[in-house]
Amino acid sequence: MAGGDGRWRLEVHPELPSTSSHLTTLAREGAPDGLAILALRQTAGRGQGGRSWCDAPGNLAVSLLIRPRHAAREAPQWSLLGGVALAEAARAVDPDPDALSLRWPNDLLRHGAKCAGVLAESAVSPDGGLAWIVLGFGVNLAHAPTVADRPTARLGRAEPPEAFAARLLDRVCAWRRVRDAEGFGAVREAWTAHGPAPGLRIAARCGQGTAEGGFAGLGEDGSLLLRSGQGAILRIAVGEVLEAATPGHRAGEAR
Repeated sequence: MAGGDGRWRLEVHPELPSTSSHLTTLAREGAPDGLAILALRQTAGRGQGGRSWCDAPGNLAVSLLIRPRHAAREAPQWSLLGGVALAEAARAVDPDPDALSLRWPNDLLRHGAKCAGVLAESAVSPDGGLAWIVLGFGVNLAHAPTVADRPTARLGRAEPPEAFAARLLDRVCAWRRVRDAEGFGAVREAWTAHGPAPGLRIAARCGQGTAEGGFAGLGEDGSLLLRSGQGAILRIAVGEVLEAATPGHRAGEAR
């Protein structure tokens, strides 16, 4: 299901360079809300910060088009919504669901190693609102490709990409309804339930520098909050966590 006409329109392609690149082109051409593109093989996948996302046969590469009626400043919140949906879909498959946790802003970890990620891309309409959001998901369902700068993992049980995509689409739709009815606060609460334990010390890249502190939750806008050694709260609106929350992470069920 989707938010527009109540259904996702899923297109399955044998091969694409990038599902998100393909879908952003369609979005600019006026494709409607609720279109989803799945590639059984992706040859030039993209991740956060311009990194390449390595795919292998049997893994998931799917991107979704959403046209929300929200302010452009709320675009980062959709990556977090996608993370919650992803965590719930993965927990339904994995035989050890408590091994899964979210890392801000867009990674799903299994025992501290990355097994999936979300890439959010958006455009602004002439009136200053969001013209569209494309959420791209990559999930290591069958294989964990080697990445030079970080450990990787796959889910604890393999599943065909089409089956996992159907569950993921359902959870995105469900959380879109929740957000429309209750606001972003409900999404933030659910993300925190799947995220690191309060106080867990983490480091994050922000701008040209880094910040360290104990995890203090998410801000009302979805920014990362860290508590410094002096008790001050550091707010990071744009950046990425550098160290996985492996010891003492907490994964929990939200809705």
